[in-house]
Amino acid sequence: MEERKAYSPEGVFAHLELLEAQAYEAAMKQEETEQQEEKLARLRARVQELRLQRDELRAKLDLQQKGQLGKEGVVSDRAQPSAQAVLEWKIKSVKSMLQIFYLTGISGKLTKRGVCFCISTAYEGTYLDSYHLDLLTKPEVQIYRHSLPIFIPLQQIAKKYLQTDIRRFLTVLSDHLNAYVGRRYQADQLQEHFSDQIEGTLQRNSLCNLLVFNYNVSSKSKTFPFRARLLYGDLCCSLPTEVVVSCTPDAPAALAETAEAHTDLFRRVALHKAFPSFSSAGESLVGAP
Repeated sequence: MEERKAYSPEGVFAHLELLEAQAYEAAMKQEETEQQEEKLARLRARVQELRLQRDELRAKLDLQQKGQLGKEGVVSDRAQPSAQAVLEWKIKSVKSMLQIFYLTGISGKLTKRGVCFCISTAYEGTYLDSYHLDLLTKPEVQIYRHSLPIFIPLQQIAKKYLQTDIRRFLTVLSDHLNAYVGRRYQADQLQEHFSDQIEGTLQRNSLCNLLVFNYNVSSKSKTFPFRARLLYGDLCCSLPTEVVVSCTPDAPAALAETAEAHTDLFRRVALHKAFPSFSSAGESLVGAP
């Protein structure tokens, strides 16, 4: 019978470092791609915003020129724009604003009462959910009805931005929704594809900003248990701000160091993308003392 090959602690640590380096490199490439896509969307939105500002400046300049002509007695009847002209200009401005939002996953249409917005959410290029928000515009801007989850802090965001900066209001609301569905998506993917490594039930709250679960890293002959607690303190982020990974108090020193490596990986990489590297790490721990 072939004798099982024994691994030295130095070899185990070296292999773990190699796996972590590979996972880190893959995560950095993914993050760079996502950042480029986000930057492109922001640049497109900025172009639309600048075009809107240009149109507004042209309209103001046109009104000033008409006013000056009126004072000189040339065409005094055209010194003030008509109500119809003002209305058309406002409609054009609103349509331009809706086009800006569309580039960032927010679309909208004018209604008899005001504006109806649709906020589309996605994570890593995968479309997830859409939420609707009806706003009344008279006598002041206010929320008429919506389909947002009750745990999204809509009223707090509205109180801070709705009356003063509608664009900021929608942007912050979109950030909250995209971060929520991103966290939920990661938890769902973990349960769906790595159920054989999860021990018991993955515990999560409605907002999915607190996840607690036990998982195993297995080899052919041994199982190494870990417990993870992920807290997402920033509700506009899909990566945790606080991670605690632990193993049993009497676990070998190599497992304690592996728990620290897992902690760092969970901070930097999407939850369901971190787990594929754990299987290989388990094989390298076979010879751990």
